[in-house]
Amino acid sequence: MSNLRVITSSEVAAHASRESCWIIVHGKVYDVTDFLDEHPGGSKIILKYAGKDATEAYEPIHPPDAITTNLPVEKHLGVIDQSTVVKVVKEVTAEERRRQALLAARPPLDTVLNMHDFETVARTVLPEKAWAYYSSASDDEITLRENRMAYQRVWFRPRILRDVSSVDWSTTILGQKSSLPLYISATALGKLGHPEGELCLTKAAANHGVIQMIATLASCSFDDIIDAAAPGQTFFLQLYVNRDREITRKYVQHAEARGVKGLFITVDAPQLGRREKDMRMKFVGDDAGAEVQKGQEVKKDQGVARAISSFIDPSLAWKDIPWFRSITKMPIIIKGIATAEDAVLAYESGVQGIVLSNHGGRQLDTARSGIEVLVEVTAALRRRGYWPDPRFEIYVDGGVRRASDVLKAIALGAKAVGVGRPFLYAFCAYGQDGVERAIQLFRDEFEMNMRLLGARTIDEVVPDMVDASSLSAHTVLAPEDNLFNSTYQPLTLAQFKDAKL
Repeated sequence: MSNLRVITSSEVAAHASRESCWIIVHGKVYDVTDFLDEHPGGSKIILKYAGKDATEAYEPIHPPDAITTNLPVEKHLGVIDQSTVVKVVKEVTAEERRRQALLAARPPLDTVLNMHDFETVARTVLPEKAWAYYSSASDDEITLRENRMAYQRVWFRPRILRDVSSVDWSTTILGQKSSLPLYISATALGKLGHPEGELCLTKAAANHGVIQMIATLASCSFDDIIDAAAPGQTFFLQLYVNRDREITRKYVQHAEARGVKGLFITVDAPQLGRREKDMRMKFVGDDAGAEVQKGQEVKKDQGVARAISSFIDPSLAWKDIPWFRSITKMPIIIKGIATAEDAVLAYESGVQGIVLSNHGGRQLDTARSGIEVLVEVTAALRRRGYWPDPRFEIYVDGGVRRASDVLKAIALGAKAVGVGRPFLYAFCAYGQDGVERAIQLFRDEFEMNMRLLGARTIDEVVPDMVDASSLSAHTVLAPEDNLFNSTYQPLTLAQFKDAKL
């Protein structure tokens, strides 16, 4: 640190143009002039903070090391002289005052009885941009809704007169002990919803023996999450593959060195889906401009998701799987399988498992739910003699809101289930305490449902305990999920500008 140049705020302020653009992030000064046109969110948002401290805008949507990783070292100019920084009193808007009042008026945590409650509270207290990013899905959001509805088309066939005085819902996932047959699936940008971001998940998971999957696009850095872990805590890593494979190699091997127990490679995002709720929020607002950009064409309608993901490699293919196997000894799971054909190819590629997933409905709209795909996948693998195989595990994610959903997936062949948004909404609404409450609610539901189902252990949850004959019949009538319907926010159409017409 002593070798870094100390720069005054007036010197930074002198570089506030497109021709010379310096910004301050976390007390350090960077020259981002050459990066303006490469920034995934466009140059306009950077130029808004030209010559100023951009930390507040930067932090919620970037991992802490994003700027140091992507900018050449010669663009790291030095540290800001804090004695020269003029303290600006941030104006609290009427909207923020209203949000703080809503936070203070949240329902007591012990009155939250299910995952839908967390979503309702989160929707109410989150800033609009955060809610739009978290809740949005692709195109008409049909798959988002189908993910939930599919579970309503699977019916239980409970067994009776079994001694269920003691039930055990613990399991192993990739050989790692888990107190629940689910893991916390990766969701991005936790600090958009809570100042501690993904650390809320880490601390709660440690207290309850649940496995957390760390997202490539987490707001907290990978090392900050690992450093916050309890001794022996288990993590998986969700990976978006970088166009620069050397960056990917270093990231994967660093994760392995720090004890991560599984590598989940996301394969269903060669291009991000059009998430219109997010896009309508305009990650770069109309008022975020700088004088130097007047008259320029600036893309401002792509939303947060598009602004953080341009590094993802669309050329990723089956031919790359051997390379991944060569750079790590971690079990490799392919996340984003949507057909039996690709499940067979995954098994034959030598990976250790698959996640049947449509990315929470955020990618290809009208793709089928993971629970529906599960039925055809297990049948196809069984026909070829590939399954059951203790060396190959199948997981499902998307649409899970109840322990009963998890048990349906397990009965149909899943080893465990990934749960993403419910835990995300829990910490957005209540922080770490919310996540702990969500885990306890799942635990309570597992105890009740396993007793009523007649299963004493997870191994006793078998195919004969469910009727999935209507699962692929998308027009079948089923009772409505009123709680889900009450939390779902319909898409909106283009809006007229505020004006006297």
